[in-house]
Amino acid sequence: MKKNIVLGVTGSIAAHKAADLASLLTKQGRAVRVVMTADAQRFITPLPFKTLSRHPVVTELYDEEEGWQPTHIKLADEADLLLIAPATAQVIARLAHGLADDALTCIALALNPLAKLLIAPAMNGKMWQHPATQANVATLKGRGAEFIGPDEGLLSCGYEGVGRLWPVEKIAARAVELLG
Repeated sequence: MKKNIVLGVTGSIAAHKAADLASLLTKQGRAVRVVMTADAQRFITPLPFKTLSRHPVVTELYDEEEGWQPTHIKLADEADLLLIAPATAQVIARLAHGLADDALTCIALALNPLAKLLIAPAMNGKMWQHPATQANVATLKGRGAEFIGPDEGLLSCGYEGVGRLWPVEKIAARAVELLG
């Protein structure tokens, strides 16, 4: 049986790397459904994700497919893994506080209890190291979320340090491991 991955893409310069992640996971036989935040769409359009995943991309809370069930609930029910890559400080905070005001955060709040949550942060190093972000990460880890990264190196803001998206090959490998 094909394992279902919901790939959440948030508003980071690393959002373009999520297209490679969707492609890798699809090539490995996973059913990948992409959900993009409005901020993610400022960095990359839904078209590459639609083409690479071979599924429609959810960009709005009220995007509806055929049938009666809301798309965000259907995806939350069917997910074996919710993978958020890249995950911004904003989305991590919204998840930690249970805020559900877009398709991605609604899916996270309604997620099938048997599904796993893997979060790959990408942000400025000072944002990652801020006590508020670290408290939000600790809250999510306490609820069973797993974090992969962030990596160290040159950041898009010009700083050197921690905050880069973990390499997509390693994110894909960990996602596959979690699915068993």
